[in-house]
Amino acid sequence: SECFNGNLSEMLLQEFVFEGFDGGPQNHALLFAVFLALYFMAVLGNLTMIVVITLDARLHSPMYFFLKNLSFLDLCYSSVISPKALVNFLSSSKVITFKGCATQFFFSMMGTTEAFLLAVMAYDRFMAICNPLRYPISMRPSVCACLVLGSYCGGCFNSILQTSFTFSLPFCSSNHIDHFFCDVIPLLQLTCANTAINKLVMFGLCGLIIVGTTLVVLTSYGYITLTILRMHSGGGRHKLLSICGSHMTAMSLFYRTVFVRYAQPGAVQSMEQGKVVSVFYTLVIPMLNPLIYSLRNKDVKDALRRLIQKPFLSLLP
Repeated sequence: SECFNGNLSEMLLQEFVFEGFDGGPQNHALLFAVFLALYFMAVLGNLTMIVVITLDARLHSPMYFFLKNLSFLDLCYSSVISPKALVNFLSSSKVITFKGCATQFFFSMMGTTEAFLLAVMAYDRFMAICNPLRYPISMRPSVCACLVLGSYCGGCFNSILQTSFTFSLPFCSSNHIDHFFCDVIPLLQLTCANTAINKLVMFGLCGLIIVGTTLVVLTSYGYITLTILRMHSGGGRHKLLSICGSHMTAMSLFYRTVFVRYAQPGAVQSMEQGKVVSVFYTLVIPMLNPLIYSLRNKDVKDALRRLIQKPFLSLLP
């Protein structure tokens, strides 16, 4: 196909059209209900975690500081994609402007930041369990703030790089995106330029980030496991295993799906499979994270119970 030229290029490049999911109105109505339920639970769960950690002084520690930032990322992460997708399920016009499409790459920043933050959380647990005497100094507030800021800087760098590389390409005769949001892989299919460098940058950079942060996580939890196994206290061992188990569950879900999508060429055989994987990391994981961290964490459950009981106790004489 030939590239756009002249006024036609300027006109068509002002917007893209989402193909979304296959199926008729009934299928789209069902998907709307599923997306709405997942998004509602993600927003409610992550907002609850942010409020509980902010209001309960007992949770003002490095671990919960990072967890609050994770909830904020998940909240933003899902909110970049879901509202537009929900509107498209009920609309015959699934159009997004060129600038709006570029704005959706904000999810790339959030996703990359989350990858770095999960590695930071693993390092935090390593320091707390394996080096408890040095922990208050090693993870003092200024260090925690720098680690979170560094995670955001890494996310911004990847997002800016991916956005500039993708939207500097000339797009071809079709402006229909075979996806439910603006993602790199379906957008590369619309260009008439050689995308070898773009794919190399995407797979290379994403692979480096995912493999690097995964190694930090695995190394940290390897040392943590050895330390826990040497403990003589059964109660302490059970508590640590519960906390670390919730962290490992959340991390394995996130890294596995993102690696399959962005760092393993050919792992996703079709665009329909890619859409399912995308739903998992844009909606399912942000919805599951608050449940994983709250249901398996006694401190969070106790803080939530105190927060709920406080208004009722104030009414008592």
